[in-house]
Amino acid sequence: MLTRKQQELLLFIHERMKESGVPPSFDEMKDALDLASKSGIHRLITALEERGFIRRLPNRARALEVIKLPEAYNASMTPRKPFSPSVIEGSLGKAQPVKTVTPPPVANDSMAATTVPVMGRIAAGVPISAIQNTTHEIAVPPEMLGSGEHYALEVRGDSMIEAGILDGDTVIIRNGNTATPGDIVVALVDDEEATLKRFRRKGASIALEAANPAYETRIFPQERVKVQGKLVGLIRRYH
Repeated sequence: MLTRKQQELLLFIHERMKESGVPPSFDEMKDALDLASKSGIHRLITALEERGFIRRLPNRARALEVIKLPEAYNASMTPRKPFSPSVIEGSLGKAQPVKTVTPPPVANDSMAATTVPVMGRIAAGVPISAIQNTTHEIAVPPEMLGSGEHYALEVRGDSMIEAGILDGDTVIIRNGNTATPGDIVVALVDDEEATLKRFRRKGASIALEAANPAYETRIFPQERVKVQGKLVGLIRRYH
């Protein structure tokens, strides 16, 4: 049998993963349960794991899996604080989560998906080589695109997981060379490496900020960084 706090935490994790597919951070769990420190969350997580309700996945940042829920669980049993999706922005700020859309089947011409070129892979972690030429095309719901030219990139790495962007996802990018601080962009560094990061300005320099505390923010003179486009959507396939 679970204590009230154990049950609240379990249901909070469950509801968060239903909403975004990403477990909440320890800070979010602490705030949701009105605890004074993260040590209390560690104890609750350990208790839930020992009782077989959750499992911690190795070698992945804050990776949790809900294995089962209490038998008495029902729709009215939710954490005391409603969940409001957020991602890390700088050290304290918040931003709207990345929109995730699964491509619908084509029903008729008016609802047909638009195809955009997949330009290769983009690093969300250790930098990889610059964007390649078109490898194939992917169908994208028209409502995701809006105006302008678009292309897609396959994500490799885990530096943007707290923005809901996982290794293996496909990101949809609106082509362009400008960005507003806080935008998630494709940045080309020294004309050699392409990376997907949040765009910031630090005085006369540009900061490329990860959404994973395991990665440091990288700061460059502005002449070394070229914005190649801004993130507008994400496609995730489940196998």
